[in-house]
Amino acid sequence: MSVAGRAKPMWEPYRNGFRAYLQVERSLAGHSIDAYAADVDKLCRYLLGAGRAIGPAAVETSDLRGFLHCLAGLGLSEASQARILSGLRAFFAYCRIEELRTDDPTELLEAPKLKRRLPDTLSFPEIRSMLDRIDHSTPEGTRNRAIVETLYSCGLRVSELTGLRRSNLYLETGFVRVIGKGDKERLVPIGPDAIRHLRIYLSTIRDHYPALPGFGDHVFLNRRGRPLSRVMIFYIIRDLARAAGIRKDISPHTLRHSFATHLVEGGADLRAVQEMLGHESITTTEIYTHLDRRFLLETLRRYHPAFALSLPETKQP
Repeated sequence: MSVAGRAKPMWEPYRNGFRAYLQVERSLAGHSIDAYAADVDKLCRYLLGAGRAIGPAAVETSDLRGFLHCLAGLGLSEASQARILSGLRAFFAYCRIEELRTDDPTELLEAPKLKRRLPDTLSFPEIRSMLDRIDHSTPEGTRNRAIVETLYSCGLRVSELTGLRRSNLYLETGFVRVIGKGDKERLVPIGPDAIRHLRIYLSTIRDHYPALPGFGDHVFLNRRGRPLSRVMIFYIIRDLARAAGIRKDISPHTLRHSFATHLVEGGADLRAVQEMLGHESITTTEIYTHLDRRFLLETLRRYHPAFALSLPETKQP
């Protein structure tokens, strides 16, 4: 029997158990589960190629270091390496839960240092310009206006928007119940413009879309009666940005970033922003304080006379 034939059965039961653990215990989405399982497959293939016909219980830290070195040699970005290492940490944590191991071979590994990239944001006039490009005379235009208003007003992830249910809209009190990552629920305030356009869409368009069985409670449907896909929302936002002449790298997530940035710039409490965004850690939300500092610095550079005198002369926009 080949090395591959001997080694693969040692991994398969734990790989399958890991998928079940991620689904039941961690409540991860399907695409996240697939990505984590693929990380385990990559490690298994690496070990087989290195002549290490071993199962998860025998993996050593040195094996993992060699694996990460191999990934770097293949040209994978530091972000991709860090994401794969995160998947392996989750797998070996599962192995400890199952008492396959008493140690964690990933414990002494350091993830590649990542530069925190500040996301693109839209100014409020840019968002207004996108809204002005919507053709409200069509059913799709009415729906798309409600989509953009809801994304920006509530700071939703695109998956939270596509999964939004009518039974979770509390428009009379100005709140929306959102199902976020890990099936965690949170209440998010929704602004008056978004409420108005949601009501217009629901009363004049949504009820005329024939929902397929199982999708009757979804807010945003396509013409075939299915929930809009994440990709479709991306195209809607991208096309509106292009029509408005915006040259930034725009996606639905840009509206979420803009929502948070505008709150922080306006002086909102960071804990409140964390709650509205559904961030598990305040560290994730703190990126918007960096955006705020950049905004403040740019304001000083442009308007403060002492800053203007100390900097090289530049053309005014």
